[in-house]
Amino acid sequence: MMYSQRILNTPSSFIRNILKVTSAEDVISFAGGLPNPISFPINALQETINKAIEAHGPKMFQYSTTEGYLPLRQYIADKYNNNFGLTIEPEDILITTGSQQALEMISQVLINKGEGIVVEEPGYLGALQAFSLTEPTFYPVELSEEGLNVEQLAQTLQNNPTIKFIYTVPNFQNPTGTTYTAENREAIYEVVKNYDVVLIEDDPYGELRWNGEKLPYIGAGRLENSVLLGSFSKIVTPGFRIGYMITKNKELLSHVNTAKQATDLHTNIFSQIVIHEYLTNNDLITHISKITDLYHTQASAMLEAIEKYFPKTVKYTKPDGGMFIWVTLEEGLSALDLFHKAMEEKVAFVPGDPFYTNKSNVNTLRLNYTNSSPEIIEEGIKRLGKILYEVTAKELV
Repeated sequence: MMYSQRILNTPSSFIRNILKVTSAEDVISFAGGLPNPISFPINALQETINKAIEAHGPKMFQYSTTEGYLPLRQYIADKYNNNFGLTIEPEDILITTGSQQALEMISQVLINKGEGIVVEEPGYLGALQAFSLTEPTFYPVELSEEGLNVEQLAQTLQNNPTIKFIYTVPNFQNPTGTTYTAENREAIYEVVKNYDVVLIEDDPYGELRWNGEKLPYIGAGRLENSVLLGSFSKIVTPGFRIGYMITKNKELLSHVNTAKQATDLHTNIFSQIVIHEYLTNNDLITHISKITDLYHTQASAMLEAIEKYFPKTVKYTKPDGGMFIWVTLEEGLSALDLFHKAMEEKVAFVPGDPFYTNKSNVNTLRLNYTNSSPEIIEEGIKRLGKILYEVTAKELV
């Protein structure tokens, strides 16, 4: 069988593959980016489903419009207008099957083989996988504690006219947990406004903040080619796969709408109606505060354990929200090699390799804290610390 080059050149999801290995009950896993199941409002959703079926009947089981359920799009528009001072209309919104589908469709619409995409380094591996299907040229821009390296971004855009879009996760970035500073966002805007490129701001974690103030978006509301992506996966349930794309660029949205028609006709209307009914009849603010309190406790437990059990040469991020901590080992150490040793001790993480477009055997790794109790977190970090001390000692010999 002869397969297409695009699928042969698209890497299989590293995380999806290792989750098969790490799903055994005796493995402490920091590998997935999974919301904690105790955060799912199961009782409220069950009640909502019953009421929604009574209220909407056959409509919930029929084909629907590609754009998405209008009341849900109105809810999303109101949310951004009230919280960020934007002027979003329902017509500016497309409901997608998770943010992942939006990434894949945007790249299908914008990218011809070999054309450029600017990505964060390290960047979200799910986006890298989705974009790879269009066989682009990746232009990684270094990510620091403040955000994107603005000087490198400017040089990259100036020297590569085939670049079509820039992909960013400015709030509690995956994999690093980094949040772009207000100054960095403004500096990025000042660069990007001079180029005919699309700026994508993917914001699945923005509401999971426990420290500091929410920050304005980089391009939303002031860049013509701004795209904002959001999701209900982290604040309600990931299983419904409800995400959305927001843009004032009518031409771009029309083409993405066409791509969606060709892909799946429309997003699951049952889930859209249930999500909308849940959002409008429950106290979402209180629900999200419970999630952020939980994740704050878990993140604190992991940071304290890292401080206690890891060698002092290990560096790590200290997020103000979200789901991840990014660890940088001593130069010369391979996190991929460490992964295999860790699995022997029944503890798992994600080595840094799949978060880069052109690097291997890197000395970085991602830890997720949202799906483990503080006690389990401490034990898992203790096991990792033991391995790190052993590996470091061997390096010194």
